[in-house]
Amino acid sequence: MDISVRELGVFQPEDRSWLGDLDGTQATRPITLTPSLFTPALHFPQGVLRSGTLLAQVTAVGATQGLWGPYTPGAANGLQLPRGFLFNSTPLQVGGPNVGAPLQERGFVIPARLPAGHGLDAAARTALAAHWIFRD
Repeated sequence: MDISVRELGVFQPEDRSWLGDLDGTQATRPITLTPSLFTPALHFPQGVLRSGTLLAQVTAVGATQGLWGPYTPGAANGLQLPRGFLFNSTPLQVGGPNVGAPLQERGFVIPARLPAGHGLDAAARTALAAHWIFRD
């Protein structure tokens, strides 16, 4: 995990308008994102992975086992199992180090307000139904 001091560029206020309620926001859990699993143009085109991106954990044995990346339907390494949403927007860079971030595992979501490239589809909604309420 990278905890070094670095310049992030222009400050932008956090946009959590995708949250339908505060439920679940007090109990986020720390995870480690690996930039190599994300598509820069889709997930972090301006160098920042936006809050509200749907995440999954790599379960397949290998170099990225236990790390987190984008929910990816059809994957066979664990990324096909959505686990929660990124709570804070997090800087990522192509070829950069793994980065710590908070994962929100339950709560209320307004799907229309999720960021571009969020990943939420019908299969993910079904898989998340035990812990998430979607307010359309």
